[in-house]
Amino acid sequence: MKKTYTKITGPTYLTIARMILSVLFLIIVLLPETWAKIVALILFIVGAITDNIDGRWAREKKLVTDLGAFLDPLADKMLINLAFLALVAVGVVPVWVFAIILVRDYAVDGMRMMAARDGVTIAASFYGKLKTTVQMTALIILLLNLIVGLEFFTIIGNIALYLALILTVFSGLDYITKGWKKVIKK
Repeated sequence: MKKTYTKITGPTYLTIARMILSVLFLIIVLLPETWAKIVALILFIVGAITDNIDGRWAREKKLVTDLGAFLDPLADKMLINLAFLALVAVGVVPVWVFAIILVRDYAVDGMRMMAARDGVTIAASFYGKLKTTVQMTALIILLLNLIVGLEFFTIIGNIALYLALILTVFSGLDYITKGWKKVIKK
């Protein structure tokens, strides 16, 4: 059983920093200058790295808190969805792709809330984690292409984007199917 602390722990501070960094990323990436795209890419990569660090840190040092468990997925969604929003705004990602990603997130969050209401926890799945990794990889490639503008990165970025979209839909269906079974058993 996890321990709940009333104070904010180091991993939670890192999660909060990722949330702030996500907003800064959005502001900077929309500036037209090349230096802004470079800074935005660095901010996104730092955010992606902190996503891995804060959870591992909390588990290894037994600093898992309810607040951290709530804020971590929110910070992840902020970073990824604000990056997708920026890429939609500059015409790199089709709006329908972003819409599917958002609908999946809302559907999974809704299922988790229904399950939580019944005292059931739906943990992150392998497919959900893989989806996040592929989304972040696609976003890094597409953001890099804003700087270098090479056809190679356009092709690789689009392949990664559509692979991420397929994993987004698949993992969403997986969460909803498994979550619904858990809710019905209650």
